[in-house]
Amino acid sequence: MTVFDLTWRSALVTGGAQGLGEGMARALASAGASVVIADIQESGEHTAADLPSEGQQKHAFTRLDVTEETDWERAITATIDTVGGLDILVNNAGIEISSLLTEVAAGDIRRMLEVNVLGTTLGLKHGLRAMRPGGPAGNGGVIVNVASVAATIAFPGISVYSATKSAVDRLTRVAAMESGKLGYRVRVNCVYPGLVPTAMGAGLANDMATLGLFGSAEEAVGAVVDLTPSGRLGTVEDMADAVVFLASDAARFVNGAGLPVDGGMGM
Repeated sequence: MTVFDLTWRSALVTGGAQGLGEGMARALASAGASVVIADIQESGEHTAADLPSEGQQKHAFTRLDVTEETDWERAITATIDTVGGLDILVNNAGIEISSLLTEVAAGDIRRMLEVNVLGTTLGLKHGLRAMRPGGPAGNGGVIVNVASVAATIAFPGISVYSATKSAVDRLTRVAAMESGKLGYRVRVNCVYPGLVPTAMGAGLANDMATLGLFGSAEEAVGAVVDLTPSGRLGTVEDMADAVVFLASDAARFVNGAGLPVDGGMGM
């Protein structure tokens, strides 16, 4: 057994049906955890069934709209009932809607605030309640929030998304402090993923061209690579491995931190 081994631990990953969330769920399962994928997309059921499993591991899917408090209550209960506890919560669900500030729609602002800020806040609320002493899981644990390199740089076309991910960073640090002060025994950290060529990442590159900020999607991607000392885009595995690290005993004294996983783009 190594400090990265998550055997006998139970994890809940929001937005885990596809993209980064699926990769994070897969990496946690590969490290030995039992994983519940929570998503509004029913395809998450197939994703959960396809996760690597051996020995005592159990995986499952539960439907979750992160903006709905009753959904969170049901998802936490379903996780504990299905896989026997809750030791790791990954608040990954999020949306990005590109716009110039002069053109941004009020409805798009509200939607990003609801999913990225309200959704993460409710995840922290119910995750901490479940993991703290006396909670239905009650053994402490780890919460990993997914912010973005957009929280640390000024990139055009994503102002509101950047603001919401900056909020995730602040929520992370306050949650870690409250957890420590109140004796919850829950570490709370976040990651700042760089651009990854998932469906969301490809959509962002196309949006940059549509908004007239770059001549093409390829030019937008090239600009990101040029800003990245590592000289490439990130991969799903790059992001997922960082989440496993923060969830593991290797990060046992890492708390209230934001971990850049961006190849140096946000330095």
